[in-house]
Amino acid sequence: MTDDYFPEYGDASYDVLHYDLRLVYRVEGNHLEGRAELRAVAREDLDVIRLDLHGFDVSKVRLDVVPVAKYAHKRGKLRVHTKKPIAAGQEFLLTVRYDGSPRPVSDGSDGMGWEELTDGVLVAGQTNGAPSWFPCNDRPSNKASYRIEVTAASPYRVVANGQLVSRHQGAGRTTWVYLQPEPMATYLATVQIGRYVAREVPDAPVPMTAALPGERLDDYEAGFGRQAEMMAFFVDAFGPYPFGSYTVVVTDDELEIPLEAQSLSIFGSNFLTDAWESVRLVAHEMAHQWFGNSVTAETWRDIWLHEGFACYAEWLWSEQSGGPTADEQAVTHWKKLAEQPQDLLLGDPGPEDMFDDRVYKRGALLLHALRTEVGDQTFFALLHEWTGRHSYGSVTTKMFVDLAEELAGRALDALFTPWLSEPELPELP
Repeated sequence: MTDDYFPEYGDASYDVLHYDLRLVYRVEGNHLEGRAELRAVAREDLDVIRLDLHGFDVSKVRLDVVPVAKYAHKRGKLRVHTKKPIAAGQEFLLTVRYDGSPRPVSDGSDGMGWEELTDGVLVAGQTNGAPSWFPCNDRPSNKASYRIEVTAASPYRVVANGQLVSRHQGAGRTTWVYLQPEPMATYLATVQIGRYVAREVPDAPVPMTAALPGERLDDYEAGFGRQAEMMAFFVDAFGPYPFGSYTVVVTDDELEIPLEAQSLSIFGSNFLTDAWESVRLVAHEMAHQWFGNSVTAETWRDIWLHEGFACYAEWLWSEQSGGPTADEQAVTHWKKLAEQPQDLLLGDPGPEDMFDDRVYKRGALLLHALRTEVGDQTFFALLHEWTGRHSYGSVTTKMFVDLAEELAGRALDALFTPWLSEPELPELP
């Protein structure tokens, strides 16, 4: 399906199964040459393939199963017309060559996607920033595997999703190749380029790496020194870590907020501090690897399934690390929410309010209310079952409610309905 909140993005008539992206990027001048191969399957008879792509010149389009009649690229859409239809159920390979100066996709007030740093690049794809750097079917319900190859000047390190499988240096440039085999939504695809050094995180239960400027190494422990312990705690609370490794990138620039991508998170240098307001976000972004990245909302309407869970992970880590308990955090934030306007539906906040802090906190409060209602044993069994049963898949709020009722052994409408479907803030149990 296309997404109700952003119907102008994505196309439900086909699904991409795999993206093979081969990029050459020049930091000086901000120029990107790209070749994208999309292996896809038609969900209905296709004579037009619509892709999202912003701000590039497209020089070549090719299909393997039928000839291309023509293509047109304007207003953020690449439309590929075929000489005869691709039959429903048929797989096809679409190749697009393009180049230009990548820039963020505007959402009216800000930008998303490829963004130049003082010396390098970050990609912040949420919600519709993926078309700023590659042609894609940009909807959260279409998850695919990825191969990402980036060539850049050798002083720069490239970090992307998944596992680094090769690195080849020559003639002043280095080519980095990453594989992300687990299915990934387009908004979670990312490339980070900077003058970074990499260090392994010792004693971690899964392979963990930090990439940051060399001059920031001495500050790293303050903000990120307990990541190995945090990962072990989350594995115990949520279930096995869903990817092959986890990387944190710290940019030399300061960033207003951190951001998650699949198998990595990105922070500005201003988060190199042990203040709780920074540490809680380290926990928040790590928790997204389970809630949002592996288990992904089918539509943006259900964004609380990402942000409410990640916010509740902050409260769990607070308790685990010697701070206020989850119950104390819940009481504190309930009081703050009670003073806010009571005009938001958690189960359908709308595109303007989907990242409102009330979605984060009310979602976390719902989870705490559920935990209080069903007890710790059932609640944490539910988290394990949720992340295990739906790993690498797309989910809805109804699926979560159904699973909660299955494990609790009783109906939970009286709890879920007020939190999800009524604007007035319910009382905590």
